[in-house]
Amino acid sequence: MPASRRPSEPRSTAHRILVVDDDADMLRLLSLRLKAAGHEVVAVGSAEAALAQLDMARPQLVLSDVRLPGKDGLALFDEVHARHPSLPVILLTAHGTIPDAVEATSRGVFTYLTKPYDGKELLEKVAEALALSAPALHQAHANEVWRADIVSRSARMTDLLAEAYLVAQSDASVLLLGDSGAGKELLAQAIHRASPRASKPFVAVNCGAIPEALLESELFGHVKGAFTDAVSNHKGLFQAAEGGTLLLDEIGDMPPALQVKLLRVLQERAVRPVGASQSIQINVRIISATHRNLEAAMAAGQFREDLYYRLNVVTLQLPTLGERREDIALLANHFLDRLARKYDKRLSGFAPEALKALTAAAWPGNVRQLYNVVEQVCALSTTPLVPLSLVQRALRIPSAQVLSFAEARQRFEREYLVDLLKMTDGNVADAARLAQRNRTEFYRLLQKHALTPGNFKTDAPESDDVADERHD
Repeated sequence: MPASRRPSEPRSTAHRILVVDDDADMLRLLSLRLKAAGHEVVAVGSAEAALAQLDMARPQLVLSDVRLPGKDGLALFDEVHARHPSLPVILLTAHGTIPDAVEATSRGVFTYLTKPYDGKELLEKVAEALALSAPALHQAHANEVWRADIVSRSARMTDLLAEAYLVAQSDASVLLLGDSGAGKELLAQAIHRASPRASKPFVAVNCGAIPEALLESELFGHVKGAFTDAVSNHKGLFQAAEGGTLLLDEIGDMPPALQVKLLRVLQERAVRPVGASQSIQINVRIISATHRNLEAAMAAGQFREDLYYRLNVVTLQLPTLGERREDIALLANHFLDRLARKYDKRLSGFAPEALKALTAAAWPGNVRQLYNVVEQVCALSTTPLVPLSLVQRALRIPSAQVLSFAEARQRFEREYLVDLLKMTDGNVADAARLAQRNRTEFYRLLQKHALTPGNFKTDAPESDDVADERHD
């Protein structure tokens, strides 16, 4: 019986673990031990190779040596944490790098083990890390209704939604950061629906869209006669959201004078309507959102530091649409289906070239811009399949798209390599021979474009990326 289980324990469900070590013998030993414990292992010899595998392999745990060629294990952790904040990382360290590993745990590394490691301890730490990360993902997907409006299959969004679900169970103030159009209000609504306040109101206000003279009255309310146009008492948005959630969108645009009053409301949990002599107690969960860099705004004296720390109990960073490109086709077809019903049109999808153009576009306006583009092509389309020309028109790009030389070369290289791997069923030697390149150089090209030959074998399970390639 493996040392990883006590006699009474059932064998655990297999998890995919990404193992990183430049020592081939150590890599083999770690892989064998983890496989014997029932886990699936993806083994690589460098941080660069690990990052290339990260989204394709979709691991539940990363186990890495600290000392690696090129990027070290600490730099690898920083990149893993930036992409997938809830993905646990365990570091293996020699005695000389223990101080670095200890510091890394304060930055978010799950734990570290010293070499030579104890096999039983390794499996125990692996089990602990997997057990801690699994509940968030399981709970987040146990009931999808709360996030039904957020369409995604990307690993970045999966991690973000798992964190959002956990945060929703508390009453902590949340600060949502992300570019305009990235979906901050949708995420705020999802957090509200996943929270104990779901049956109460969700109220959103754009702090940058209301004139400064009206914003105080809009937020806190006013009493009759407080100013010239105050002909009756008016409940503010804080009172309208009683028991529920108030989203303060574009909080970075709030005028400094009002920031002081908002801070007082958050401290006292009470609002005083304009012109009133008494405060009114409130019970509201605050979510704030901004596309601005609030730390830079604080340094410039445009945003109060004490308010920032009141609002920023938990921070969630939304990725741009460009950082979740695997979602573009999914979102485009989702929007097309919804808008086809709105315009009473029979549309079956996008032509392959049109979908490629959407996937390759820059999307500075993020998901909001994608929705607007799909709405335009839906309104103008006269055929069941939306053609490339309509997409190019909506994107305001010339029919013959002009790429820079570097972009064109990069695109050609990747498509050429994908075609070769498909043609040779993932056989690198055959693919290199057809390309008239030696195998070492060919492997470097594959690594540069994050392509894994094994994913092109006809009997291998396809990753999302390869499946997309095959349906293009």
